[in-house]
Amino acid sequence: MADIQRGEDSKFEAKCPECAELMADMGKDFESPKKTDLKRWAHLKTLYTVGISYHSCGCSGPGYIPSEKQTLLAFFKELIESFEKELVFGRARIEPTNLKEIDREQSKYGPHIIKVPAYRKSKNEVIKSHDAIAYWISRIKEIEDRYNLVSQTG
Repeated sequence: MADIQRGEDSKFEAKCPECAELMADMGKDFESPKKTDLKRWAHLKTLYTVGISYHSCGCSGPGYIPSEKQTLLAFFKELIESFEKELVFGRARIEPTNLKEIDREQSKYGPHIIKVPAYRKSKNEVIKSHDAIAYWISRIKEIEDRYNLVSQTG
């Protein structure tokens, strides 16, 4: 899920052990299916196309990666729905203006606030509503694009 959430790219050039041609770097947690499992290989190509791979620090693995097209589409839909809830929260939010309001917002709405990346915070550690809204709109668009790409694959 980390790859899905952050959209990270690998800079490592992986080479095929048989022909030495460049191949996709799916990460150290990747386990290749049998050569004859064409359905699985097609799904892996789809995953790679939308930026999902098996990269992790190695401790806990790459997280949840859907194993077929329909579960991938359902996963993307769930992500979109959760991002839309955060967008609704961001639009309804009253931005805190002093330390007391900041503390109250953190204690009451901390789980929403923490989901917006720290680089979006202002000098006084407050996330501006317009920055949060822009962030969630961009995330929704990103996942919708991935959803549409997967939907169009055979």
